[in-house]
Amino acid sequence: MLKLIKNDPWLEPFADAINGRHEHFLYKEKQLTKKGKITLADFADGHLYFGLHKTDKNWVLREWAPNATEIYVIGTFNGWQENPKFAMKPKKDGNWEIKLPLDALHHEDLYKLKVKWNGGEGERIPAWANRVVQDEATKIFSAQVWDPAEPYQVKVKKFKPDVNPLLIYECHVGMSQQEEKVGTYREFKDNVLPRVAKDGYNCIQIMAIQEHPYYGSFGYHVSSFFAPSSRFGTPDELKELIDTAHEMGIAVIMDIVHSHAVKNEMEGLGNFAGDPNQYFYPGDRHEHPAWDSLCFDYGKDNVLHFLLSNCKYWLEEFKFDGFRFDGVTSMLYYSHGLGEAFMGYGDYFNGHEDDNAICYLTLANRLIHQVNPHAITIAEEVSGMPGLAAPIDDGGYGFDYRMAMNIPDYWIKTIKEKIDEDWKPSSLFWEVTNRREDEKTISYAESHDQALVGDKTIIFRLIDADMYWHFQKGDENYTVNRGIALHKMIRLLTASTINGGYLNFMGNEFGHPEWIDFPREGNGWSHKYARRQWDLVDNKNLCYHYLGDFDQAMLKVIKSVKRFQKTKVQEIWHNDGDQILAYKRDDLVFVFNFNPVRSFTDYGFLVPEGSYEVVLNTDSKDFGGNGLNNDSIKHFTMPDRLYSKQHKGWLQLYVPARSAMVLRKVK
Repeated sequence: MLKLIKNDPWLEPFADAINGRHEHFLYKEKQLTKKGKITLADFADGHLYFGLHKTDKNWVLREWAPNATEIYVIGTFNGWQENPKFAMKPKKDGNWEIKLPLDALHHEDLYKLKVKWNGGEGERIPAWANRVVQDEATKIFSAQVWDPAEPYQVKVKKFKPDVNPLLIYECHVGMSQQEEKVGTYREFKDNVLPRVAKDGYNCIQIMAIQEHPYYGSFGYHVSSFFAPSSRFGTPDELKELIDTAHEMGIAVIMDIVHSHAVKNEMEGLGNFAGDPNQYFYPGDRHEHPAWDSLCFDYGKDNVLHFLLSNCKYWLEEFKFDGFRFDGVTSMLYYSHGLGEAFMGYGDYFNGHEDDNAICYLTLANRLIHQVNPHAITIAEEVSGMPGLAAPIDDGGYGFDYRMAMNIPDYWIKTIKEKIDEDWKPSSLFWEVTNRREDEKTISYAESHDQALVGDKTIIFRLIDADMYWHFQKGDENYTVNRGIALHKMIRLLTASTINGGYLNFMGNEFGHPEWIDFPREGNGWSHKYARRQWDLVDNKNLCYHYLGDFDQAMLKVIKSVKRFQKTKVQEIWHNDGDQILAYKRDDLVFVFNFNPVRSFTDYGFLVPEGSYEVVLNTDSKDFGGNGLNNDSIKHFTMPDRLYSKQHKGWLQLYVPARSAMVLRKVK
């Protein structure tokens, strides 16, 4: 019996489905590796064969285009005209190849393919192109020869991330700068990475790396899967960014989009050589009904080769430390998860799952960890599919972590629908700790999703327009004070109960105001809301720095416990009437009072006997609180004969309204 089933008896009725998926993966792995003669990592070398490559003797360009009848290379070097000297030759298995002399192509030359098929023709960007640029005047995309005389030399050859726990700073390079413009890799390296390091995060998760025609898609409508977006700079500048992060001890993972592709034909894979289904499912499954995009056919070996090679390419060529796979729910189900409630285990095994996609995700995780045993893989998945982040050999799909997408939804729902007096600590605690024991999760209070136009960040839901008028220190009103207090408490509860990692989106740690709105026709192509206003947190006369300083202090406390995420979360006490919650991890005790009006004197908690010191207090004046406690005082437990054999005593505390504190047992 697979360990996944053994660990969870509720899965036993679905053993046939779980075993079937696992067997499907083993069969496909065996087939792709020629019965073990090569490894999966050897199979995923497509990027070394396809695309444009420079050898000692010539340039070689190869593409997979089984439906093509003729292919010409056109570009700045031949006036964008068909020329017999630049005609590709058909090879076996639908592949095409051309070899050109070394002086035929030069660094930064632009090129495309003129592809012909029965009944049509079109200009196409090579599917395996590793550099794609857009002409500012015409807005047309082209592939570009990238062969710098002095390519960037990586300084950190081998990097092993220290991510215990994993603390992720989710970010977008383009909107990372203060100015109203598209930021660059170098500006991010110089201006943002030092902030990330200072704040205490040990990993950045970068969005929108793969080239995409429309900036406003947030990078989720990918056209060129092997090309880092040229909007932000050159491939070498991206390598420098990652290398610099590694020098700082920061891991770098990317948002990888293998769940769908942009429909564009000239820029993307939509109709590469006259066959719309070359890369994508046919019929009703061809288009994603909600995303206006195309769905990969994970049942084709050539598509598996393309996507698995894509994973290996980013790991090896740019030294990324792993991936956050986008849209996993959409991949798992024929319905893409749309309109489904997922109320019970039967909803995961009722025959509407895409076994091809499940097999691909399992293969991808096997491959990634073969290429880099220290790599990090995270699944963005909302349905709760069991086994997603369980080991492959146990019957799982092999992700290291899954996103705890229930938590931000719960926080927003609570803020929107419940008055403060109805916040129940038992419910809050259940929501942030409700997860499968054999799967690690990434907990987060909010991500980029909550910051987009049409939604609101936590701070904006709490304070709204008063952020514009009462965030000057000394001018705070009740709404601002409430918002600052709850913002800290929500983050502390979310971050301190992790069983894997914690994620924050760029700027949310200090309560960045307003939403994210990328340049579009509806806003006059403005960059005003597609940037980060760092001057707000840097200004000590404004309240933003309270939140930023607290976030930094919170992470410092979490990192003070070795392998914090693996320590047991033990509830000490909750009282929904008082709105009090207390729990411990290792030698830390966390105490929350969500009551908006009542402070409690000598509130007692039964804890291991000894003395305790306060290491973090949301009510500290340093973090915009009232400073009602003297945090320098050491607290001693009071003995109780009933619990003396358990070596426990009563820790009696003054717990101010709407505040939380963390105490550490003195050794």
